[in-house]
Amino acid sequence: MLKNRIIPCLDIKDGTTVKGVNFVDLKDAGNPIELAKRYEDEGADELVFLDITATVEERKTFAELVKKISEVLSIPFTVGGGISTVEDVRILLNAGADKISVNSSAVKNPNLIKELTEEFGSQCVVVAVDTRFVDGKDIVHVKGGREATEIETLDWVKRIVELGAGEILLTSMDGDGTKNGFDIRITKMVSDTVNIPVIASGGAGKEEDFVEVFNETKVTAALAASIFHFGEIPIPQLKSYLKQKNINIR
Repeated sequence: MLKNRIIPCLDIKDGTTVKGVNFVDLKDAGNPIELAKRYEDEGADELVFLDITATVEERKTFAELVKKISEVLSIPFTVGGGISTVEDVRILLNAGADKISVNSSAVKNPNLIKELTEEFGSQCVVVAVDTRFVDGKDIVHVKGGREATEIETLDWVKRIVELGAGEILLTSMDGDGTKNGFDIRITKMVSDTVNIPVIASGGAGKEEDFVEVFNETKVTAALAASIFHFGEIPIPQLKSYLKQKNINIR
């Protein structure tokens, strides 16, 4: 049985770590290299780095910053933001990323997922899905959550699996930054629908939220940002708590 993973996320804007609520009202959360080193030392299982304005600003991810962060890490490191070609991925892997995450570019050109998995292997390709409940439907959003598509979330995750992706990073925009708990409804629907690992993201506020998401859904990882960045829940404390609750954790 796969052991569940705890994953901090660095949302990067202008080279610094930021955190908002529902994808807006971004606040500075610290130096990404220092945070990465701290998470390595605290026993995080993986680290995710998302350059959240790269697509909107029509530029590529900060490869130099990726390189600096990778130098302080030994845990798996996923990088996303502004990736739209095989060459973009090659640059980031050469800079030290272990996996890459695509979102807007994959929605625009689904065949990109297939191209990347054929070139680098499915284990390298994470597809990020930003979803929001709109007029009774779960709708995929792109461009850092700024733009709604007409694609329903469950239809899209099925397609992602067909195209060969190795993992889905599912963020509930309704839960993002609220600290009201993970969005169990959509997370359960997605993790029941697909046969690849799903990372739950959006809404973690307390230790019990992690117990709930691991017990109530089939996700194999839970991701959070502000509660880790600001020291509200240290990762060693969280892992100890989860083990006490009989959650199979690394």
